Amino acid sequence: QVQLVESGGGLVQAGGSLTLSCSASGRTFSSYAMGWFRQAPGKEREFVAAISWSGYTTGYADSVKGRFTISKNNAKNTVYLQMNSLKPEDTAVYYCASRMHSMPVVRTDEYDYWGQGTQVTVSS
Repeated sequence: QVQLVESGGGLVQAGGSLTLSCSASGRTFSSYAMGWFRQAPGKEREFVAAISWSGYTTGYADSVKGRFTISKNNAKNTVYLQMNSLKPEDTAVYYCASRMHSMPVVRTDEYDYWGQGTQVTVSS
């Protein structure tokens, strides 16, 4: 079992930055691929970014590529999402997820554990 707790969300103006953190506890964090997803009101949950267990492989949704950076600190059991040049359309609840596999994927149903989410609101 893995427990995930997100933090770092908040209200920011367009063009600003936020860093989300996801702290994990439970089973071996370093062996798991991690992902960030988001869900805006009335929309389905969508992939944002993911990282392999080693941290060497990352992937991003086209909508955030070049603006967001995912990273992982296995010693701290924490995964981060650095978000720059934020836009109003980035407003959503952001979720951290882990999967019992070394490689990241984009499908939500491929992830085994989820956090409760943290709200990010970008004002125009």
